[in-house]
Amino acid sequence: MVGSTHPFDIGAVRARLAAGAGGYEVVHASPGLEIGVYVLVAPEPDRQQPHEDDEVYVVLEGSGTLEIEGAPVELHEGDAIFVAAGADHRFVGYEQLALLVIFERRPS
Repeated sequence: MVGSTHPFDIGAVRARLAAGAGGYEVVHASPGLEIGVYVLVAPEPDRQQPHEDDEVYVVLEGSGTLEIEGAPVELHEGDAIFVAAGADHRFVGYEQLALLVIFERRPS
């Protein structure tokens, strides 16, 4: 419901995904906004493709390198980075990496 508030337990989602093979889970979706938790566990590669929307990654746990259009950016716990819509990007060089992902969802 737009305009209402609701809590979401990022820690519980992160722990559940980390206990398995990792993955992505949406914790909030509303018009214009999606928030999710993304957990990568080595040796499983990051297979994401460029997105249609701008996004922000916030590193909740771990460290790794985000390659954006071939340029490497080292990220550590507490760091955040913006990735423009359409940019080719993927995480590499991680053991276990937990991220909060915030998407701007543009109207279709």
